[in-house]
Amino acid sequence: MSIVKRGSQRDEFVYLVRLRDPDGKVYNRTFRTKKEAQRWELDQRSQLARGGWIDPRGADTTMAEVAKCWLDANPSKRDSGWARDETIIRLHLLPALGRRPVGSITPGDIQSLVNDWVASGKAPRTIRRQYGVLRAVCNAAVANDLILRSPCRAIKLPNVEPLDRHLPSADDLAGLASALGDDAAIMWVGAVLGLRWGETVGLRVGCLDLLRGQLTVAEQQTRGRGGAPVSGPPKSSAGRRTLSLPDVLADMLSAHLRRRGLSAVDADALVFVAPHGGPVRYDAWRRRVWMPACSAAGLEGLAFHDLRRVNATVLVAGGVDVKTAQTRLGHSDPRLIMAIYAQATSAGDRNAADLLGDRLMPPPAADVRRRPRCPRARRAQDRTSTTDPLPKPPLTHESGRRDSNPRPQRPERCALTKLRYFPVPPNGPRPMLAVGARTTTLEIRRRSISATRNSQPSHS
Repeated sequence: MSIVKRGSQRDEFVYLVRLRDPDGKVYNRTFRTKKEAQRWELDQRSQLARGGWIDPRGADTTMAEVAKCWLDANPSKRDSGWARDETIIRLHLLPALGRRPVGSITPGDIQSLVNDWVASGKAPRTIRRQYGVLRAVCNAAVANDLILRSPCRAIKLPNVEPLDRHLPSADDLAGLASALGDDAAIMWVGAVLGLRWGETVGLRVGCLDLLRGQLTVAEQQTRGRGGAPVSGPPKSSAGRRTLSLPDVLADMLSAHLRRRGLSAVDADALVFVAPHGGPVRYDAWRRRVWMPACSAAGLEGLAFHDLRRVNATVLVAGGVDVKTAQTRLGHSDPRLIMAIYAQATSAGDRNAADLLGDRLMPPPAADVRRRPRCPRARRAQDRTSTTDPLPKPPLTHESGRRDSNPRPQRPERCALTKLRYFPVPPNGPRPMLAVGARTTTLEIRRRSISATRNSQPSHS
């Protein structure tokens, strides 16, 4: 039998369960009661029979060990991504869960940690980024058969509200360029070409073909381990692209290279460098150059990445096809343009409103007054108005009511139309109604039918 009763150092009895794993290695665990030992043994044997057995000793691995293995397990992770994830683990995950066994962490512990982040005042986007790293570490523990299920289940996260960013206009960009001075070329590359910050400061002279008016994105500058700048390929395969340059931007970049004393011989030299000659670091450049210039131009809160949103918005509003916009922005999925970068403009909304009004609504009338239903009020309106665009319905009664069942009269019995079918002799008496005279309902009421009949000549 695999359950053995043994004495402990406290003069108590414990129950030792001894089993073998699929590799034949012996593992055991002790329990205070026999019922607990039997329940655990039954669960272990059922897992072995189903083929879903997990070594219970793996649940004793600490969260810090699992996080370290997860960081080192992905050889394709970029240095910038590794540095960001390592900072989140070191500052936000290990202080709370680092020493705890991964098998002892429950969904309630994860929810409590998320609630602490919310209470500390962190932004919803920051909390979701930190939770994403925590969930990835727990999923790695499941993938390595340390635990059966991840504790990151049904966790409530704060809602992320869409950012209401003010996109600068052409005049705003001109004022910002004036405030930037010699650094305006970086801003124009980001706005006109839609390059990311890393792609902008990673440009080299060999990537510029100013004679043909083209620019090739083949490298970017990122922040590696320890915050050091690192050069590497673009973010994705779609990031490798060649863009056409406007003539104005090509002349501006040519003047920038001449000012720095660079030519085509210096193909490996960076186009934009820091004051000391090294790569431009965004934190220092933002604090030293970008923020003062934005304040001077009245664009407080504007980020460099907002220039990329301006580029996408102008492409969409200008009618550029989605495939061309996707290629120029370096996106692997064209849906990112509409979902994240392109924004609706007030001018586009006004054009849409005018288009819908012209296509769907009738043209405006000269007099838009509503026609009253009461006949007396309708006649009063007719007397007071000089022009009435609404057609007057034919009246068949002195009260002004419409004929609900109009029927055409027979020509031979109609005294009014008898003139047409029976013309007047040349020497005969003149009828009361002239031939071709305009006969209306009002004129009919003024003449009796009998008088009209008597006025007609007889053709017997």
